[in-house]
Amino acid sequence: MHDDRSLVEARLKRVLDERVRPAVYPESVPLEVAVWHAPGEPVPVAEGLAAEPAPIEVGARWGAPWGTSWFRVSGTVPEAWAGRTVEAILDLGFDENMPGFQCEGLVYRPDGTPVKGLNPRNQWVRVAAPAEGGEQVRLHIEAASNPVILDYHPFLPTQLGDKETAGSDPQYTLTRMDLAVFDQTVWQLVIDLEVLGELMAELPVESARRWDILRAVDKALDALDLQDVNGTADRARSRLTEVLATPAAPSAHRISAVGHAHIDSAWLWPLRETVRKVARTTSNMTALLDDEPEFVFAMSQAQQWAWVRDHRPEVWARVKKAVADGRFVPAGGMWVESDTNMPGSEAMARQFVHGKRFFLDEFGIENDEAWLPDTFGFAAGLPQIIKAAGSKYLLTQKISWSQTNKFPHHTFQWEGIDGTRIFTHFPPVDTYNCSMKGSEIAHAARNFKDKGVARHSLAPTGWGDGGGGTTREMVAKAARLRDLEGSATVTWETPREFFEKAAAEYPEPPVWVGELYLELHRATLTSQAKTKQGNRRSEHLLREAELWAATAAVRTGFPYPYEDLDRIWKTVLLHQFHDILPGSSIAWVHREARRTYERVAEELTGIVEAAQRALAGEGDTPLVFNAAPHARAGIPAGGARTPAEPDRPARSDRSGGGYVLDNGLLRVEIDARGLVVSAYDIEADRETVAPGRAANLLQLHPDFPNMWDAWDVDAFYRNTVTDLTDADEVVPDGDGVRIVRSFGSSRVTQLLSLAPGERRLTLDTEVDWHETEKFLKLAFPLDVHAERYASETQFGHFHRPTHTNTSWEAAKFEACNHRFVHLAEPGWGVAVVNDSTYGHDVTRTVRTDGDGGTTTTVRVSLLRAPRFPDPETDQGVHRFRHALVPGAGIEDAVREGWRINLPERRLTGGGAVAPLVTCDQDAVVVTAVKLADDGSGDVVVRFHEAFGGRARATLTAGFEVADVAVTDLLERPLADAPAPRAEGGRIALRLRPFELMTLRLRRA
Repeated sequence: MHDDRSLVEARLKRVLDERVRPAVYPESVPLEVAVWHAPGEPVPVAEGLAAEPAPIEVGARWGAPWGTSWFRVSGTVPEAWAGRTVEAILDLGFDENMPGFQCEGLVYRPDGTPVKGLNPRNQWVRVAAPAEGGEQVRLHIEAASNPVILDYHPFLPTQLGDKETAGSDPQYTLTRMDLAVFDQTVWQLVIDLEVLGELMAELPVESARRWDILRAVDKALDALDLQDVNGTADRARSRLTEVLATPAAPSAHRISAVGHAHIDSAWLWPLRETVRKVARTTSNMTALLDDEPEFVFAMSQAQQWAWVRDHRPEVWARVKKAVADGRFVPAGGMWVESDTNMPGSEAMARQFVHGKRFFLDEFGIENDEAWLPDTFGFAAGLPQIIKAAGSKYLLTQKISWSQTNKFPHHTFQWEGIDGTRIFTHFPPVDTYNCSMKGSEIAHAARNFKDKGVARHSLAPTGWGDGGGGTTREMVAKAARLRDLEGSATVTWETPREFFEKAAAEYPEPPVWVGELYLELHRATLTSQAKTKQGNRRSEHLLREAELWAATAAVRTGFPYPYEDLDRIWKTVLLHQFHDILPGSSIAWVHREARRTYERVAEELTGIVEAAQRALAGEGDTPLVFNAAPHARAGIPAGGARTPAEPDRPARSDRSGGGYVLDNGLLRVEIDARGLVVSAYDIEADRETVAPGRAANLLQLHPDFPNMWDAWDVDAFYRNTVTDLTDADEVVPDGDGVRIVRSFGSSRVTQLLSLAPGERRLTLDTEVDWHETEKFLKLAFPLDVHAERYASETQFGHFHRPTHTNTSWEAAKFEACNHRFVHLAEPGWGVAVVNDSTYGHDVTRTVRTDGDGGTTTTVRVSLLRAPRFPDPETDQGVHRFRHALVPGAGIEDAVREGWRINLPERRLTGGGAVAPLVTCDQDAVVVTAVKLADDGSGDVVVRFHEAFGGRARATLTAGFEVADVAVTDLLERPLADAPAPRAEGGRIALRLRPFELMTLRLRRA
């Protein structure tokens, strides 16, 4: 037979595009349209429905950036359409290639009942089936004219990302507002032909199945009268019956489709717009669930559920019913789909606490899985947190975005720093926006790396990022792919059903140990510095507020602010969403975040001060409160007393220019350039700074990545560097030295000082930053030979190599730390601690002159200046605090990291304040002391082993204890946990390396 494959395939494409798809709506009449443009921010639904609109014609421009327009459409079903299916086609000016990224709408009936959302891939509203001739139609559309930020030429700087700079030019052209007859048979033919055409394109040319499909399609097209598509569509479909009924091979890959709409809680739109995006999507999904009995939809992020409950009660009622039916499924058990690299220990735990508790309180449902499809890598401390929250699975697909190395598994056990293992799945479909295209389904089956031992994978199905969700077309395609030869099989299932099947068929999957590092989006550890500082400071203020409020409540009857703390925690957790904390959202989002963090700090500081005042009592005795988990300067952890005043460090002139700082433990030489050329550990008789090098070196790089400006820093940035060694001033300032530098359009002021009685050089840096597409680093070249270094993560630390033996190590040229980075030779080490930065790099070289030793350089990432999506990223004044700690063991790094983030608080009172709880072992770090969330008055203490070894310790309560229980993160007793030994308020502890534990102490 002659090869006519290309001819038939081209025929199919043209007939579908030009004849069959247009025939889905064979008849239409225009609707009358009127519009009211809401002034300013969105208005309540009742106000929008009641507003008096003005007429508008199709073809008119509408919608200022970030505006809201209420359209009213009305019309009459023609008598000739009686008995037929009628839909309204409402095209607000959509581009079908941008679902979730441009204008959207939510359709209401005149009584305020929500109908469904409108987006570029969902422009229809069912009016009647069957219709009655003469039936009156009236609908209202709350339309959001969200501007396109990520356009066809992506990553161009734009002022559209903030309503304060976006202007008022209309963004969209009203394209179509019609009543139309919907031909179900033609629509089904479209799905038939799409499924078969897409499957055919994925099969080998030599495959008999491909030719069977080709011949069937050819016959179907022959049976179709192109001048009467509606009259002959059923005949054409009959030619496809046999080829669509041929079952899949028994060995076919099995896909669990989960209806999904990954909705970024903020990204290229502000938080307030996400509230409406969620309402639109959930309206669509509840409507689709009503129409499609096999369809299942899952939605993560308890915050988004709460938005629907609080802002759209009319939609919430439909959601609650669908949840009760078991087909609208809460997923993930987290407050938001957060970043997991940067949130601190307690914050990461509270993501699960507040997420899981919301679903339990609202629906009585507990999630088994963490659902994080789009998060930019996963910290090695996360598995233990997932388990401690009562969950056992993790889903993500983001690691498929890695640029250098392809991850070797799709289903595996992920082992964290303490040895906890979590059953993890990466969907091989490589998207969280699966649309059931044949190319996606075929890719999932081909790409699956666990063939031969497993055959199940999951496909999150629906338009996401900006929401929208699953469409009726996707559901129809899935129905045809349920059991179709040549394709993977597709079944709608809940996440729990998928994970139970996957775990059962693969009882001994491979194990991946350590972080799941995304080889992309590394700059999210640095972009939008003020957002990151706001997060770090809020986390530590929350620790202080809980600690001092709990102590004061037990000791003095101080009213514990349960509701305030709950609300503030949820605000901080929201801002850890994976496009807010990473700094990859529009200017509007980060402008609001800065103001939110200011309010959070003010409110938490008020709680801290009120509790401390209650504890201190009346008097004029000077007191210092220590919220850190270790004693300092004689002040116990979690307590207060009168401080001793140590001797001040000495400062002297340095030969050759500059100054010397000396506190008897550390001698630091600062040269005339303001660089640290020596940091000498007097007790160890050891130099810290590498020979011939200088620390406190600011380095400036060009920073123009190939894509994803706010997200990415590409390896070639290191090819060009400017050392900022010229100083405007190097002068004494108090006990320290002040250094001023100017470069480009920016200015840096630093204060270097020694802490009394401590081996710690503190560097306070103020940067007035006005650069564009530059990357500012702070370098510490150290005379240390280390093959690996430690960086803090949640509830412990994680080691990374300093070498680049393989492509896996080389790809980690920018990494995350929390409060410290530590590197060491046996018996001596150095820590670099910080109060608000996360990104860093560590490199090593061997000196070719002199002693031939190794220089290991730690560089802290301070600031970037990308221009997309926020063209003014990080412009302005920033303040950072870092410290260099020579002679540091890991215990010193842990302690100093806490101290720099929890400064002392001073006030006067009646006398010392004893801690509410104490621990006699520094390796056991208490991360939270609080009252139980249920209002019982029980004291909850969370702690972990922090040094990486086994620990025995005694935790002592400063109050009478009636009972002690080991709990999960939600403060529920663990049935299988051995009861701790407790005598007279003293509780004996034994912890594994990095083990996390929560105790609930019932007060007598």
